Amino acid sequence: MKKLKWLIAASAAMLPTIAAAQTAQTTAGTVKGSTAGTVSSFLGIPYAAPPVGENRWRAPQPVAAWNGQREATAYAPDCAQAPFPPDAAPIRTKPSEDCLYLNVWKPTAAKEGASLPVMVWIHGGGFVNGGSSPAIYSGENFARDGAVFVSINYRLGRFGFFAHPGLATEGFGGNFGYLDQIAALQWVKANISKFGGDPGNVTVFGESAGGMSMHMLLQSPMARGLFHKVIIESGGGRERALPMPTIAQSAAAGVAFAPGLDAAALRALPAEQVTGDLSMMTMGKPGYAGPMVDGRTILGAGVDGAAAGIYAQVPVMVGANSADGFPRSTDKDVIFGAYGENEKEARALHDPDGKVGGLAVGVSTSADAMFIEPARAVARALAPRQPTYLFRFGYARPEFAAMGGAPHASELPYVFDTVDVRGNGGGMIKDPRPLTNEIKVATLTHRYWVSFARTGRPDAEGGVPAWPAATADDSKVQLIDASGASHVADPFTARLDFAERLATAKH
Repeated sequence: MKKLKWLIAASAAMLPTIAAAQTAQTTAGTVKGSTAGTVSSFLGIPYAAPPVGENRWRAPQPVAAWNGQREATAYAPDCAQAPFPPDAAPIRTKPSEDCLYLNVWKPTAAKEGASLPVMVWIHGGGFVNGGSSPAIYSGENFARDGAVFVSINYRLGRFGFFAHPGLATEGFGGNFGYLDQIAALQWVKANISKFGGDPGNVTVFGESAGGMSMHMLLQSPMARGLFHKVIIESGGGRERALPMPTIAQSAAAGVAFAPGLDAAALRALPAEQVTGDLSMMTMGKPGYAGPMVDGRTILGAGVDGAAAGIYAQVPVMVGANSADGFPRSTDKDVIFGAYGENEKEARALHDPDGKVGGLAVGVSTSADAMFIEPARAVARALAPRQPTYLFRFGYARPEFAAMGGAPHASELPYVFDTVDVRGNGGGMIKDPRPLTNEIKVATLTHRYWVSFARTGRPDAEGGVPAWPAATADDSKVQLIDASGASHVADPFTARLDFAERLATAKH
């Protein structure tokens, strides 16, 4: 009998330990998460009321409180959108108009009031695609490394960015998706201490449309005091990357989509009709204008706002990828012909020996104009007022060789340290298993991001190459590539000076 009891006890000891489900008290009620190893997650927490019915095309409304414990163990729907199959970060939910939810990862051991750094992720996708559910956006490894991580959904497409004369009581409409982001940060301020996070140490970061959203948060008076550091990944800053119509221009697009309708009729439109086929592939078609200058969220172009001193004076990391472009053509004569009287200089900078492939030329010319030069301009403008750190991510897998470097969004699995769940990179990577040097790049990149969130300096905690702050006339950049990281004279300086001259001449 004693031997039997011993065997039962020994067998029990060898079973995996199952941690008790964690709970947290939010202002609307208790949420019950799940635990895996040293990290606990709380998925699908509502931060605003469903933006449906009378709440469609209104600012986010308060969440209705609930009784008992709300299960928070699965992602809520990402926001309504049309499919975009080439997406390098595919969503894993069925999209819905009811989508204003966020997710929290925390170290399991962190108790309420632990004052850990908080990182809030805002996804990209051209303001028409994306969500918080993609596998590479898991906050597990940020929580593993001592941060409380939050990812959010925000309204997309016409649900998120829409103006129409029928919405006169809403100021004709506007940037509802941006208002969602601000509401999510207000939720973080009110609730994150219950998860062990410090509401006084919040880093907000995003890529592409998420990076462009960082410019909004930095300049909007509505967002003041809701964050303390910002990371801008491929966020542009000039109108080439993100044309910004006025509300009147956006309302004209709204009328083209739904002529003659009043507010009630607009809100009665089927969700599928509002979504339509709007995606990253079709977003330039009539009837959609995207984010607009509204005087509340967006006040103007990022470079202009940074130079005018209207940005929140917090530490900023800003940068882009080495092949961060979207070529409109791969015909070099077409690409260079568009430069007009500057064609000869453009050829000398981007194709000096005539042997660079058309795809690489299309990528480099568009990358400089859309993301790389604007990042440098923003860094230079902010440097005299606040700690600013300029980077360029240059690690590129062999599959990206024809593009000439690291393409748009390719830094994401390295930032999140999730190369093991990256997938096929939107169809470009045949064998997604991590390469040996990728693990090293991911470890380094992720460590810079975590250190910045903790301290406001990406190299503050040692063990990584030094990363000096930018200056007002900076010609250096922190380059992260297969060889590691180093602060070097920018190899793109001549190209970027050319892009800057063209941009400011047109401005």
